[in-house]
Amino acid sequence: MRYGTAGRLAQALALLGAAGTLTGCGLSGGNTGQVCADTKKAFQQYVSQVRTVSANDPAQWKQATDRFAGRVDVLARQAEDEKLKNALRTEATRLRGAAAGVGTGDAAQLNAVMTDAPDRIGAACD
Repeated sequence: MRYGTAGRLAQALALLGAAGTLTGCGLSGGNTGQVCADTKKAFQQYVSQVRTVSANDPAQWKQATDRFAGRVDVLARQAEDEKLKNALRTEATRLRGAAAGVGTGDAAQLNAVMTDAPDRIGAACD
């Protein structure tokens, strides 16, 4: 695994809560607030899980990332707001792509996803 992946994941999680990125959701009604809150929780759970995985075990990183992508897909299906639904679908697809790379020890794509996701999902939650 490339160096610094766990640290970048922690930074991405911090960004999810920073500056209200996923807070104050649900202003547009529907279930947006709940889906955004559940998405933030899913990110937190993923980061907690991968913090326990050895950087030398790319198979476990891939497995955790694939599961996380599945969770984001479920959240996309639950979302009533089309903007949020599309943002979550996009992130799930990006996560699946990143899982393939991280499974071989290359975390570059995962780092990119985790860096961009808070802004991309946060914009849909506003």
